[in-house]
Amino acid sequence: MVAYTVPGMKPGNAEKTTALLQDRLNSLNDLSLTLKHVHWNVVGPNFIAVHTMIDPQVDAVRLMADDVAERIAALGGSPVGTPGALVKQRDWDDYSIGRADTQQHLGALDVVYTGIIEAHRAAIETTEDLDPVTQDMLIGQGHQLEEFHWFVRAHLETPEGELTTGSARTEKGAAQQAAKRKR
Repeated sequence: MVAYTVPGMKPGNAEKTTALLQDRLNSLNDLSLTLKHVHWNVVGPNFIAVHTMIDPQVDAVRLMADDVAERIAALGGSPVGTPGALVKQRDWDDYSIGRADTQQHLGALDVVYTGIIEAHRAAIETTEDLDPVTQDMLIGQGHQLEEFHWFVRAHLETPEGELTTGSARTEKGAAQQAAKRKR
């Protein structure tokens, strides 16, 4: 519950917006940790390209999380960034790939980014009437997330324009498809 909010915003809208932003904060914090995990555990051909591609994404996603947390505070809420709260509040599982080939990690990241972007787009739609300032922030983040997703998918795309992950919807399934199609 918010005790105050920004001028011109109704407390009810601030509460709805901060709840939505807390979900985005959890998602972005999880993504930054997942990306760092991939950075540490990726091996094989194209290692250096993927290893060095991931770190700027980690840094950018951490900044996004900071912006979201500060927006929650500006709206009168209290951002929660503890690991326990993230695990308790999230509705997704931990990243499921350990030490693995570049294509396997990129295949799994394709699924991760898809989920993040879909949820961000839903938040963008929801904030249209609640808070255009928050919506603007989310739109900017969505643009950057989609660009990172494109970077990942460029490694998974065939010359014919198909993704090596096929129609996989799970991280493990996408990793297996990407590894299989690579051969």
